[in-house]
Amino acid sequence: MGEPGFVVLQPDVGYGEPPSPAWQPIRARPLLVLVGVTGVGKSTTLAALRRAGLAFHLLPDRRELTDRLIIPAMQALAGEASGPVADRAQRFAYTRAYRQHHPGGMGEALSMLWIDVEQTPGLLLFDGLRGENEVTFAAQALPQARFVMLDAPDVVRVIRLMGRQDPFDVIAARSAHPAHEMQRFTNLDVEGADALFTPQEQHILVDLVSSGEVTADDLRKALAIVVEERRNYDPAATRAALEKTAPERTLVVDTVADAPHTVALKILELLRAR
Repeated sequence: MGEPGFVVLQPDVGYGEPPSPAWQPIRARPLLVLVGVTGVGKSTTLAALRRAGLAFHLLPDRRELTDRLIIPAMQALAGEASGPVADRAQRFAYTRAYRQHHPGGMGEALSMLWIDVEQTPGLLLFDGLRGENEVTFAAQALPQARFVMLDAPDVVRVIRLMGRQDPFDVIAARSAHPAHEMQRFTNLDVEGADALFTPQEQHILVDLVSSGEVTADDLRKALAIVVEERRNYDPAATRAALEKTAPERTLVVDTVADAPHTVALKILELLRAR
C-alpha cells in the first residue's frame, strides 16, 4: 500500500512522500510526453514506436492520473466521498476545478510523480498532455522531457472515434459530393458542432450515416467528445506554448500527412538529438 503519505499508482510509480532513496522525482528522469486530444493517433503512435524497437516504460496515462490523483483531490477538497466518476461532463468539471487550484493541470500532476529507478531505469513515456497550461508547466518543470505533439483535423478525429481507421480515404471519397442538406447535421443536436466544422466536413460526416457505415448515434457521440474537448483545449495555443517554452525539445507531427512508421522515425530522431 506504500508508506504513509505515499500513493502507489503502479509498483514503480507513485506520488507523495517517497518511501526510500530508490525513488527519484520524474523531473530527474528521461521522459517522452505525447501531446494531443482524443483521436489524433496516440495509441497508433505507441504501437509504431514499439514496432520501431524503442524501449520505454509506459507511465499511468492521463485517465488513470485523473482517476487516482486529480478527482480524489477535488472530492476531498469539496468534502465529498471519494469514488469513481464515469460521466464525462462531471470529469471535465473536476479537472477544471483542479486547474483552479493547480494552474498547470495535468502537467502539474505529472510533475508530482516519483519513479523507483531500481525497477525502472530507462526511458519513461506519458500519454498525454493537452492544454496550453499543461505543456507550459511541464516544459518548465521537467527539463529532461521531450514533447511530441500529434495533430489531426477535427473531422478526422470524429471519423477515427467512430472506429474508422482510414479517415483520409473517407474524406477523399466524399469530398466531391456536397449534395446533402445542412439541416441533417444540425438535427444531430450537438451544441457547438455547427461552428466547428465546415459545410463540406458536415456533408462528409452526414454521408457516413446515409451510407450506413455508422449510425447517427455513433456520429452524435463522437461529435460530442470532439466539441467538448475543443471547449477545454486549443491545439493551436498548445503548439505555440510548446514552441515557445521548449522549441528544441518539441516535435509537431500531422498524423494524417505522416504514416505511423514515419511518425515513429521522427520521434526516434528527436530522442537521438538529446
